[in-house]
Amino acid sequence: MAERILVADDDAVQRRLVENMVQRCGYEVVVVDSGDAAIARLTDSEAPAIDAVVLDLVMPGLDGMGVLTKIRDAGLNVPVIVQTAHGGIDNVVSAMRAGAHDFVVKPVGVERLQVSLRNALNASALKGELQRIKHSREGKLTFRDIITRSAAMDAVLRTARKAASSTIPVLIEGESGVGKELFARAIHGSGERSTKPFVAVNCGAIPDNLVESILFGHEKGSFTGATERHLGKFVEASGGTLFLDEVSELPLAAQVKLLRALQEGSVEAVGGRKPVKVDVRIISATNRKLLDRVKGGHFREDLFYRLHVLPVTIPPLRARREDIPHLLRHFLARFCAEENRQITGIAGEAMARLAQLDWPGNIRQLENVIYRAVVMSEGDLLGLDDFPHAAAHAPSIAEQSGEALLMEPAFHATAPAIAPGNDTPPFPLSIAGSLSMLTLAGDVRPLEEMESEIIRFAIAHYRGQMSEVARRLKIGRSTLYRKLDEAAEKEQPGLESEQTG
Repeated sequence: MAERILVADDDAVQRRLVENMVQRCGYEVVVVDSGDAAIARLTDSEAPAIDAVVLDLVMPGLDGMGVLTKIRDAGLNVPVIVQTAHGGIDNVVSAMRAGAHDFVVKPVGVERLQVSLRNALNASALKGELQRIKHSREGKLTFRDIITRSAAMDAVLRTARKAASSTIPVLIEGESGVGKELFARAIHGSGERSTKPFVAVNCGAIPDNLVESILFGHEKGSFTGATERHLGKFVEASGGTLFLDEVSELPLAAQVKLLRALQEGSVEAVGGRKPVKVDVRIISATNRKLLDRVKGGHFREDLFYRLHVLPVTIPPLRARREDIPHLLRHFLARFCAEENRQITGIAGEAMARLAQLDWPGNIRQLENVIYRAVVMSEGDLLGLDDFPHAAAHAPSIAEQSGEALLMEPAFHATAPAIAPGNDTPPFPLSIAGSLSMLTLAGDVRPLEEMESEIIRFAIAHYRGQMSEVARRLKIGRSTLYRKLDEAAEKEQPGLESEQTG
C-alpha cells in the first residue's frame, strides 16, 4: 500500500494538477479544497492515516499558516510541504517556523515535488523511529507506535484498544517475531496504569529451579545461594502490568503457584512466612497454541482459562504484506541514522521480492535483513544484490501470481527496476502486467475484450477486493458489476454448448 498524501488547495485546477503529479510519483492522494477540511481530515480518527500534506498557503477562511498552527497545537506528527505563488523569503521563513518541512513555488514540477515528498517521508520515518525508541525506553509506548496499514490488523487493534481501557487479563498469541511484547506495552501504555511499572518476564528463559524465586521472590537464606532478599516480579509490578512472555513454557509446579497468585491476588516468597498482597494486571503471550499444550498435558486447564480471558491473535507478516514497505522504510531510516549512511531508498525490484517472501521470523527477521543491507551496501540505493536471501530464495513474482497468470495468459509478469516516489511501489506487489494489443493473426483486439481482461486482472491483482478494484479503475462498483455480468453473458453460450456437447 502506497503512502497517503493529503493535497489541500482552493484552486480546482491547481488541485487537480498536484493530484496528478502525486499519483505519478506512486502515492495515494486525498484532496480537500480548504484549510478547515484539511484539519478535519487530519484529525479524523476513523479515517486512514495521512503520511504527508501538500498545503497551499493562500486560501480563503483558514489559510495555510492557520493549518500549520492547528497541526502543531494538535500534536500531529505529519510532514507538511507548503506551496504558494508568492515565493518571498518572508513566506519561506514564516512557513518553516510554523513547522513546514519544505517549501515549493507554484507551478511546481513533478521532479521537484517527488524529491520533496521523498525527503519528507524519510524524515518522518526517522522521527517516528526515534520517538518509538524514546517511548520504549520510557515505558510510554501506545498504539500509535505500532506500524501497520493492514486491514488484517484492524480487528486486532480494536480488541487491544478495548483491553487497554480495563484490567482484563489478555493472552497475546502469534508466531515468534510478530511483535507480541510491543502490543503488550501498547496496551499498558494506553491504559490507566501507564505511569506504573511494566515488568516483562521471559518464562522460557528461566531455569526450572529458579522460576518461583524470580516470579514470587525469596527470603535471605531460604536456599543455597540466597544471600539477599529478592522481591520477585509480581511485587515489582504491583500497581502496574506483569507481562509473562512465552507463558506456555512454565513448568507445571510453577503453574500451580501462579494460578493461586492470580486467584488470591497475593504471592508468597520462597522461604516467606506470610503472603504479600499485590495489584497486578496480567498480560501473557505465547508463540504456541496454548489449548494444544493443555490437551497434551503440558499446561493446566484451570490456569489456561484464567489467562485466556481476552485472546488477541497477531497475524504473521506474510498475512499482512502491505505492512512490509512501511516497516522497511522505518527500519531503513533508523539504521541509516545509527550507521551514519546516506541511503535514499530501496529499488523497486528488491522491494517487490522482499514483499513476496514468507518471512518465517516475521518483523524481527525483516529488521535484521535491513540492518545487514545497510551495513554491507556500498551504494546509495539498496538493490536486490544487497538482499542475498531474497535474491536466492524468493520465488519470482510470476510464480507467486501463478493463479492470476493462468486466468489471464495475455499478461506477463515483470518487476519495475526502480519504483516511483520514494522507491516504494504500491501494494499489492503481485504482478505488473502488459496487455497484448494484437491477436495471433496480427489484428487489433476488440476494445471490449481488452477491457474485460483488464477488469479480471485487477480483480486478481487486488485479491477480490471489489471496492479497491472499482476505485483503482476509477469506475463505480455498479458499473464494475455490470461489466462483469455482460462479460459472463457473452461467455455463457459457449459454456452451454460445451456442457450439452
